[in-house]
Amino acid sequence: MKTLRDVPCSVLDLSPICVGGTAADSFRNTLDLARHAERWGYSRYWLAEHHNLSGIASAATAVVIAHVAGGTTRIRVGSGGVMLPNHAPLVIAEQFGTLESLFPGRIDLGLGRAPGSDQRTARALRRHLGGSADTFPQDVLELMSYFQSGGPGAGVHAVPGEGLNVPIWLLGSSDFSARLAAELGLPFAFASHFAPEYLHDALALYRRHFTPSAHLSAPHVMVGVNVFAAHTDAEGARLFTSAQQQFLGLIRGTPGLLPPPVDTMDGLWSPLERAQVARKTQYSAVGSPDTVKRKLDGIVAETGADELILAGQIYDHSARKRSFELVARLRGSEPTRPEGVYARAES
Repeated sequence: MKTLRDVPCSVLDLSPICVGGTAADSFRNTLDLARHAERWGYSRYWLAEHHNLSGIASAATAVVIAHVAGGTTRIRVGSGGVMLPNHAPLVIAEQFGTLESLFPGRIDLGLGRAPGSDQRTARALRRHLGGSADTFPQDVLELMSYFQSGGPGAGVHAVPGEGLNVPIWLLGSSDFSARLAAELGLPFAFASHFAPEYLHDALALYRRHFTPSAHLSAPHVMVGVNVFAAHTDAEGARLFTSAQQQFLGLIRGTPGLLPPPVDTMDGLWSPLERAQVARKTQYSAVGSPDTVKRKLDGIVAETGADELILAGQIYDHSARKRSFELVARLRGSEPTRPEGVYARAES
């Protein structure tokens, strides 16, 4: 049976904007965390597209990927994900063709079907393109065709992009993208860190219907988990309250900046809201290293995950770095020496 030590781990960063902070602060913290994640042996560093959310800075996802890839040397950097219905496939092919040309062999393209925003914002993003989630399968195929040598054969070419090897992942929180990933023979990542309800159904469907392809010979699953690791269970639980407050705001329809932690959530939510937040965050590892390891070992065994991608909406940047470092040490990863121009910044 697989455990945490048996699977690669990656970082999912929403570039949180904290109370009292700015987007500029978030981008500095993102690059700093990415550099440390690289030293600690994490496999990938993914950034997510969200819009009209005051607490998330990574709306221009390809730009932030370039910022991170340009400040690191080895770790793979990508999208977790780009919300394809918001974009023309050609534009994404050109953006990620550009990234792959700048940082060869290090770019991942994770694609999501949701808008990453509310419907009003989705309309503002799409204008008169007429795109919708209903065209997602066709859009994925069109996007994939732009990376093929010769392009889609319609006289339109992605420059740069054509002929480049940019690994494509499908992301989902239901069985729709699981079924499409299986049909196309692509790796699949499930957003269980915020939408766990259909996790097992989606993974079972993906594995059952997977068709080998030129991209992938066997099913490959990545599972999203929230991690709040600290030296004690009490300290980890306190760090977790920032994310709990943020989820509570989403449930109430009042999203906001990432708030500082509190000593207790008592009095901040109703019993129903507490249950809703607990359901949304059930795939979370919170507490001391021993507690976090037991939880992550259990998730790997339960899901058969081939990889884990870890999110950590932690208010204090130092505590956030410490959380990811503790998980790396649980996996047996030791920090490497800082390299090149970042040695002074990381010390």
